[in-house]
Amino acid sequence: MDVNLVMDSCVDFNDETIDMERIPFNILIDDEEIVDKNLDRNELISKMKNSKKLIKTSCPSPEDFINSFNKHKDTFVVTISSQLSGSYNSAMLAVNILKEKLPENFVHIFDSKSAAAGETLVALKVKQLIEDNFNVSEIIENTEKYINKLRTLFILDSLDNLAKNGRITNLKAILANVLHIVPIMGADDGKIVLKENIRGKRKAFSRLVEMIGEYNVDFENTILGITHVNCLEKAEKLKNEIKARYPFKDIKIFKASGLSTVYADDGGIVIAF
Repeated sequence: MDVNLVMDSCVDFNDETIDMERIPFNILIDDEEIVDKNLDRNELISKMKNSKKLIKTSCPSPEDFINSFNKHKDTFVVTISSQLSGSYNSAMLAVNILKEKLPENFVHIFDSKSAAAGETLVALKVKQLIEDNFNVSEIIENTEKYINKLRTLFILDSLDNLAKNGRITNLKAILANVLHIVPIMGADDGKIVLKENIRGKRKAFSRLVEMIGEYNVDFENTILGITHVNCLEKAEKLKNEIKARYPFKDIKIFKASGLSTVYADDGGIVIAF
């Protein structure tokens, strides 16, 4: 099959995804524009911590997507949730432009309704279906079913970046730090929602593991992904705790992309299954 798979740069990294074609976001910190491609994550984290200003991100342009569409007759694209970014809409606009120039080419855009580990698992799902020689309609059907079943949860080690971006007030961030409140967040149809507030990091991670069992999961046929932001040891410990409790088909650990780093901040953990 002459099929191409591309994605925006919220897809994270492991051995399976490192060579995937990513259309990068731009990250703006203190008037410096950083392209989310081959960047130094530790340097990015340092700049985020040192900045007192709003940290902005901008999604790829339609032209950025179109350049990747020209390489193959059929193309699948995976984007971060359309509720979190304009990446999906930008890709859709690119499709409409392409239809006028190359009407014989086929492009399908998947809204992952997730980010980080969730979007990465969607990309891996599409990759596997392509490699297994599923036809185009089967790839669409199976991937959409997968997206609709996908659950995403995450724990933030710091609320500072959310406060800088205006998602919460500085007062809430300060109180959370003083009271050691750790929010467990999740995705609801692509939107970020607060699941629970837990006092203490150890209790929060124990509760996160416990919450997995409250979903109707076909463990033997389900892969769980863990994205970590600069905290591999924490991710590996979480993997072992989940593995000891639930018989997942596989548990994969991903290193955060630049965009995932901005969303989850230093020490953040995102899981999807």
